[in-house]
Amino acid sequence: MTKLSVNVNKIATLRNARGGNVPDLLKVSKDLESFGAQGITIHPRPDERHIRYQDARDLKNTVTTEFNIEGNPVPKFIELVLEVKPEQVTLVPDAVDAITSNAGWDTIKHKEFLTDVIKTFKEAGIRTSIFVDPNPKMIEGAKAVGTDRIELYTESYATDYEKNKEEAIRPFIEAAKRANELGIGINAGHDLSLDNIEYFAKNIPNLLEVSIGHALISEALYLGLDNVVNMYLHRLK
Repeated sequence: MTKLSVNVNKIATLRNARGGNVPDLLKVSKDLESFGAQGITIHPRPDERHIRYQDARDLKNTVTTEFNIEGNPVPKFIELVLEVKPEQVTLVPDAVDAITSNAGWDTIKHKEFLTDVIKTFKEAGIRTSIFVDPNPKMIEGAKAVGTDRIELYTESYATDYEKNKEEAIRPFIEAAKRANELGIGINAGHDLSLDNIEYFAKNIPNLLEVSIGHALISEALYLGLDNVVNMYLHRLK
């Protein structure tokens, strides 16, 4: 079964809107695990507009499943990850002013940089994953830089799913096949939802983990967190 890691950035966004501690990020993360989530994901950005760096430190002592920290490996981020030592770090090439992640790594162009960063994290015992577009060449580049896993950037799949789901998923199937041939683990995330997750999970061979935040939290406004987490788990079976 594909594991579900819940991205709690939106919980932090809501908390920060009032300046207090409601909702309580640590309590929500504990509750998500009790509802069945198999991991907690955060994506701190340099301006700390949602997840704060201190949240990462606090969650390390709270999360009992898998803790995944995503982000652009700028020096401050690297220092944080090495301090916290989550089970997994996911490297994302987002610009400082990006509203959300909008592209995968060019693993060929940035080969030397990624190789050095990944080596640093792996020496600290942290599993590495890098955000990539569904392009077999980028998968091959990911293998060359030594990453343990890739995270397939699924926005194009989600955008085109309603128009033609077979065509939308085709490049992801090809990318996953190449990753399997090369022995790289496969994660996925970005705009996956209750509407499109089941078809994706059924068609991507050896999908290990999905990271879902925005859609899951939005759906929970109507359906409740406990219910939504279990709806995802059901679709991922």
